[in-house]
Amino acid sequence: MSAMPQHHPARYWHALSDGRIQCDLCPRDCKLHEGQRGACFVRARQGDAMVLTTYGRSSGFCVDPIEKKPLAHFYPSTPVLSFGTAGCNLTCKFCQNWDISKSRDMDKLAAQVSPTQVAQMAQHFKCHSVAFTYNDPVIFAEYAMDAAAACRAAGIQTVAVTAGYIHAAPRRDFFDQMDAANIDLKAFEDGFYWRLASARLRPVLDTLLHVRHHTRCWLEITTLLIPGKNDSDAELTALSQWIHRELGADVPLHFSAYRPAHKMTQPERTPLETLIRARRIAMDQGLHHVYTGNVHWPEGGTTHCAHCGSTLIERDQYTLKRYRLDAQGQCPDCGHALAGRFAATHGGFGNQRIPIRVQAGR
Repeated sequence: MSAMPQHHPARYWHALSDGRIQCDLCPRDCKLHEGQRGACFVRARQGDAMVLTTYGRSSGFCVDPIEKKPLAHFYPSTPVLSFGTAGCNLTCKFCQNWDISKSRDMDKLAAQVSPTQVAQMAQHFKCHSVAFTYNDPVIFAEYAMDAAAACRAAGIQTVAVTAGYIHAAPRRDFFDQMDAANIDLKAFEDGFYWRLASARLRPVLDTLLHVRHHTRCWLEITTLLIPGKNDSDAELTALSQWIHRELGADVPLHFSAYRPAHKMTQPERTPLETLIRARRIAMDQGLHHVYTGNVHWPEGGTTHCAHCGSTLIERDQYTLKRYRLDAQGQCPDCGHALAGRFAATHGGFGNQRIPIRVQAGR
């Protein structure tokens, strides 16, 4: 792949009267002197402007099943070209991809790929979509949006896997380019966000509301359940009620199991029983599609008709066992349309993971 410039003009910033410049991408509002970087580490001041230092540079590419993002209602069992860069604008102590998102080593970004080449790679590997993932694509928004535009021109769908911590103006630009998103709702308590991620809850809720009501982007939500931190009955009930009331009963919600990582060696891994309890609470609050992740429990991956309860998609982790939707994405038993994006047949990709080696640019 051809070499790309390492410092690309950033779009979201303004000059301050005291000589600093302020990043306007996310609610951190980093204010920078010459040579300083933002909290995300990848947006930096260079002269009298802001640059993105990781434009066109990736920490790696892989072809995954779309269910791994996780997306359960977006063209099931299709291959997705997944990649990320480095850095993050949150400081999650429990980060499950900390070696990438917390990286300060630019040498990890060996793969240099232009937006057009991203689309070409997706076509070459017969991927239905491209996912911006592994670290949060919000911080490399300019690169992700340019790649998404190139993918759209090539007939490739795009997916953002993000914590949704972004200001209103870039939020509009960013999600207008995406076909689907899985947004982390890490907890439903502001103190959790502040203590464990140095962030706030409200901007994430605003992102969820915007994507659901003001874009054509298909939305699913993931909450990583950490024992004793965000898994109480009261918090899970409040979270589920908010989703039902503000976003709708058909927005899929994924409860995933935590494992000790990064700065949190305790508590132990989330037990299956916690995810089953959370799923029951969410469904009792009226949510139609609630899934469990990072555990082996086939029922937690099964999609049922919201009207008649028939099994429509049966999964064993990332492998589809049964797919009963018609060409319009409707239940064959009652004709009710399943919320999401579907084709007449599933993609048949199954439980595969295909790492892609990209030669470092010169």
